[in-house]
Amino acid sequence: MDTFSQLILAISVTSFLGFQWLFHRASPWVSTRISPGFDVLSDKQKVEWNSRTVSTLHALLVGLFCLYILFFDDLVNEDPVWGDPTLVKINVAITTGYLISDLLLIFYYWKAIGDKFFVLHHLAALYAYYYVLGQGTLPYFANFRLLAEFSTPCVNQRWFFEVLGYPRASRSNMANGVAMAAVFFAVRIAVMPVYYGRMCAVYGTAAYYLVPWGGRVAWIGSSICLDIMNVMWMHKIARGCTRVLRAGKQGQQVHGLKPQLPHPPPQENGKKD
Repeated sequence: MDTFSQLILAISVTSFLGFQWLFHRASPWVSTRISPGFDVLSDKQKVEWNSRTVSTLHALLVGLFCLYILFFDDLVNEDPVWGDPTLVKINVAITTGYLISDLLLIFYYWKAIGDKFFVLHHLAALYAYYYVLGQGTLPYFANFRLLAEFSTPCVNQRWFFEVLGYPRASRSNMANGVAMAAVFFAVRIAVMPVYYGRMCAVYGTAAYYLVPWGGRVAWIGSSICLDIMNVMWMHKIARGCTRVLRAGKQGQQVHGLKPQLPHPPPQENGKKD
């Protein structure tokens, strides 16, 4: 194993251990000090709270790194199939450590956060990342997909508001709902023409056929399936956002009410995305 491969392995292991520490130690410690409602949550809710906190931190870290690569890594942008994958491998190694950590937590706390969809999602992502980390192929497309992580914080924040008892028509909830719809559209829907434009540009070229068959299936097949789901989710998010905004506007016009203060948190888990 060469020196850089050892570095990538070390980053993945460090990422795994770091996210485990964030889940078990950092998140509970910080949450009890910044959110009084955390202490009265049920054990299952605390597990999901910590899981979503770690998810948000991972999304911000990887998303910002992704943007840096897209704007400043000329080698990857010029050759999306076989460009120098050094920075992309580092970013993917961080995500790999997170995915393995999250899978372990999902299985261990199955009654609280168990979800077959997330297990399949994580396994499919790890399979695709094998070709990036092991063979250095498709760095541009692997990194581009990580843009979607920017929608995660708003989705998690919606759950935090729900479990803390914030009314859906509150200003905080409505602002987050609008932000969630806007960011989801920007990083998952609006970028599709760019992504598939680059895909069509390299399809059938010599560089394309150098990618192993399994890598091509993981790349094209997963991209199409994921974006079909993204369109469906966008439709649901847009409808939900519209309903909340209308309800909030009508409530303030008819009753002259200001957003209510948070109620005591419920004792059962909210719906998880």
